[in-house]
Amino acid sequence: MRHFAGLLIGIVVTAAVVGGGGWAVQQALGNAQAAPAGGQKLWIALGAMAAVGLVVGLVVAGRVSPLATFLPAMALLAWTVVYALDMNRALSLVPDQPSVNQLVREAGSGAKTLLSTGTFALLGVALFIPVLMPSRWARQHDDLDDDYEESPQGGYY
Repeated sequence: MRHFAGLLIGIVVTAAVVGGGGWAVQQALGNAQAAPAGGQKLWIALGAMAAVGLVVGLVVAGRVSPLATFLPAMALLAWTVVYALDMNRALSLVPDQPSVNQLVREAGSGAKTLLSTGTFALLGVALFIPVLMPSRWARQHDDLDDDYEESPQGGYY
């Protein structure tokens, strides 16, 4: 059950980093032709970046299943490797067709920026480090087990 919860958390972290982080970067940078964003739009983008950072920080520092960091780490690192080997193929994975919702296109455009600048590689390595810690893979000790002691004779007294 612990690993199933870790898998779900990993999916949420991946979506937060790629979708939320991409959207926030796109909002903070603004359109390439226009001036950079400012005012309320910039503060919202910075708040979204802080929220993504909080989610990543809680998963890295928290004691959850190693799958919670392994899944997003592998997704980000694999996408970075594909980008390094074949840039056009990696960028073609980002939805940018006019039929796609504008928010998804904005998140995709920001994800392209994060991918091409190496930010996804950096986050992928940071998310992979907790997977290497043996304490993440060990079963959590349950304090309720200490309440019941077995007698050495197996009797009532």
